[in-house]
Amino acid sequence: MGGYFGCVSHNDAIPQIFYGTDYHSHLGTHRGGIAVYDKTIGLQREIHSIENSPFRTKFEHVFNRMKGTSGIGCISDFDPQPLLIRSHFGTYALCFTGAISNAKVLIDEYLKTTGGHFDAMTGGGVNNVELLSVLINQKSDFVEGIKFAQSKIEGSACILILKDDGSIIAARDKLGRLPMAIGKGEDGYCVAFESFAYRKLGYEDERELGPGEIVEISVDGIKQLSAPGKDMRVCAFLWSYYGFPTSTYEGVNVEVMRYRNGQIMARADKSAGVGKDVDYVGGVPDSGTSHAIGYAGEFGKPFARAFIKYTPTWARSFTPPQQMDRNKIARMKQIPIHDLIQDKKLMFIDDSIVRGTQIGKTVDFLYSNGATEVHMRSACPPIMYGCKYLNFSRNTSDMDLITRRTILELEGEEGFKYLEEYSDGNTKRGKALREKMAKDLSLTSLDFQSLEGVIQAIGIDPCKLCTYCWTGKE
Repeated sequence: MGGYFGCVSHNDAIPQIFYGTDYHSHLGTHRGGIAVYDKTIGLQREIHSIENSPFRTKFEHVFNRMKGTSGIGCISDFDPQPLLIRSHFGTYALCFTGAISNAKVLIDEYLKTTGGHFDAMTGGGVNNVELLSVLINQKSDFVEGIKFAQSKIEGSACILILKDDGSIIAARDKLGRLPMAIGKGEDGYCVAFESFAYRKLGYEDERELGPGEIVEISVDGIKQLSAPGKDMRVCAFLWSYYGFPTSTYEGVNVEVMRYRNGQIMARADKSAGVGKDVDYVGGVPDSGTSHAIGYAGEFGKPFARAFIKYTPTWARSFTPPQQMDRNKIARMKQIPIHDLIQDKKLMFIDDSIVRGTQIGKTVDFLYSNGATEVHMRSACPPIMYGCKYLNFSRNTSDMDLITRRTILELEGEEGFKYLEEYSDGNTKRGKALREKMAKDLSLTSLDFQSLEGVIQAIGIDPCKLCTYCWTGKE
């Protein structure tokens, strides 16, 4: 994944850029970068690895080393960015969040038709930020270049460009799969993935950009360069999983959505007559906790944190690129509270079940600490398709998904024709999937939130939501 932050100010913008970018650290652990503009010095840039140290410790020196009244920052889980690009537009800094799923095709096409080249990384790979710049630079101005790039990219790209006059061009991806919000303060404007980042710095909400909208932000105001499109497919997983609890997207707060989501799941279980004997309801921390609070309140069972994740020195377990590292982080963070586990029947709500590796280890951890029953509910529907728009789940194949592997065991490849049935817990195939997964994971019971339930919890027009990972529908 990844996040971005930009700021234009009448005064020194370094503190806002530093703290604003840092507030996106929950979205990535690979690289952090800042580019700033000063009227005397021009454009400056720094990129550092944040794999073993948080953003703050790698960039705390910028207060003394960098100077500027505007800038952009990026937390990236993939390519180092922002990059400084020199082209017929002049020199500019560029960063983006999203995914270019057809990068190889675009690279080959450019090399064959232009005779140009790329700066190759180890193994011959190309930084997708440079690829994005090559697409933009093929047109006569930034607006046409961004539109061209968006038309060629399969995936998504929310783009920030810091120009050599200090203004920022902000472009939301063409279907608005990711958020882009603008804040207004006494000294200027901010633009961010997470709107709480600029609110915490004293800015107020100005507005969210629409899908595909392009604006230029300066201290004098916001100029619309291209109007938003009519179609939106904002990622529903923003609310279910990787959005920060204080975040609000399209007018819907993440924490509030998760409470509603838990309540809807609890009503379904009460209606089915299951879960009556559990002692405590808890969330798989941290993202599952809010769903569990809603579930416990609606079900009438006490909420308890049977184990705590030690987060001061451990990253979010979905962000590291290697499965071995994700497993290690998940294991090292789990600290049990024995009085809430020993001889107890526990109901846990997890934000999602993707590969199944971490949930399996969590269940083993609970049983090894004395739990007699472990029930699990996923706060979203079964994930049947790897994300090709944002790459948040890091799957290289749909067969990385525990649902696909389980279906293959149940019915062979023939079962892949019936994914919609397997998603629905009311069908014969849906019940078989849940029973098989529960058995394999040593769970007393397992169920998933329905597609209708999660859409109801979000509360915006279903046609504006991307639910591809659950339905496979564009």
